[in-house]
Amino acid sequence: MLHGRTRLGSGRVTAFGEVARCSDAGQSNRSTRISCRSIPLPFPALPSYRPAMPTAKAAVLERFSAPLTLHDYELPSRIEPGAALVRTEMAGICGTDVHLWKGELPITLPVILGHETVGRIARLGDGLETDWAGQPLDLGDRVTWSAGLACGRCYYCAEKRQPTRCLHRRAYGISCPCAAPPHLLGGYADFHYLSPRTALFKLPDDLPTEAIIGAGCALNTAVHGIERTGIAWRDTVVVQGAGPVGIAALAVAKSAGAGQVIVLGAPQHRLDMAKRFGADAVLDIAQLRTPAERIAEVKRLTGGHGADVVLECVGLPAAVPEGMEMCRDGAKFLVLGQYCDAGAVPMNPHVITRKQLTVLGSWGSEPRHLKAAIEFLRTTPDAFPFASMVTHRFPVERANDALQATASWTAAK
Repeated sequence: MLHGRTRLGSGRVTAFGEVARCSDAGQSNRSTRISCRSIPLPFPALPSYRPAMPTAKAAVLERFSAPLTLHDYELPSRIEPGAALVRTEMAGICGTDVHLWKGELPITLPVILGHETVGRIARLGDGLETDWAGQPLDLGDRVTWSAGLACGRCYYCAEKRQPTRCLHRRAYGISCPCAAPPHLLGGYADFHYLSPRTALFKLPDDLPTEAIIGAGCALNTAVHGIERTGIAWRDTVVVQGAGPVGIAALAVAKSAGAGQVIVLGAPQHRLDMAKRFGADAVLDIAQLRTPAERIAEVKRLTGGHGADVVLECVGLPAAVPEGMEMCRDGAKFLVLGQYCDAGAVPMNPHVITRKQLTVLGSWGSEPRHLKAAIEFLRTTPDAFPFASMVTHRFPVERANDALQATASWTAAK
């Protein structure tokens, strides 16, 4: 997890010699907010004088598998109508960031990584009065946002109502290059620019920033996937993988009414985390080394039948045929972890027919899933302590160390 170096304060310079003065408690009424959007500082009117443009530091991916480089970008002098500039408070390191860094996803460089971010509003564009859920927005508000930007007009957006499959979809920290202004389109930076139509959410005061970062995009992803799959009351569920997506899937499955939930994974500290989140059984793949051993143990724990629902949250192709064998006849199998194309794997389609399986896939999440995740985090902090998943903290200058800690499974978040 990366954290910001500075905090909001009264009278801070925001951009091009403008200052926001309304972050103090009790000064967030509507008239105050409007009056402090643009308060010019009294610079001398000298022909040769140009005020220094405030800058933001960012860790930039310029070459795959190479260290990120630090750049200073000028803050935008103009905020588009409907847009916002946010001062970064924390940004999560997602497993997807590691894949992007290694060049395992086809993206255009340079890019500022980071698609799990919390910050405070520094500037608001004209017309941006409320968040996606209709809550009023003000300077200094703590917010998070959906990483995906859907066009709203293509076949999948307008006709099929599947914005995660938008033909023109972009994602902050993934497919938004930073070469051109406004540059700051990822979380590994002091500031983040939010384009118009971003699904922005004001965070409740009783929800810690660490909970949002600990859950990351994994929780939204799990909410979407389990919504597509469906879990019935007292279903037996197997979760393949004890990383962030697996832990999130465990939490959502439990909350959806699952009975026994079995989690497979490694290393031990991840399995310990799964136990804290309510796993009824954890299977260490370092001890059960072969698919046959793991399948046999799942069958033993489920009375010889297999699970009602199996959730693949690993990202390794070999987990798919193995997971299908863990299903009971007539079960549902969700492929949730295969975000990168890691290649093909031998699979017997007869298994799907013979076992009468329902096989589903799920990609990313929609803003409504993030809204549901925020409420889930706010109401279940004791049952599902996502804030505890933030195990490491780094300043933006140490973004490379943060990536290495995530890649080595040393850090949960």
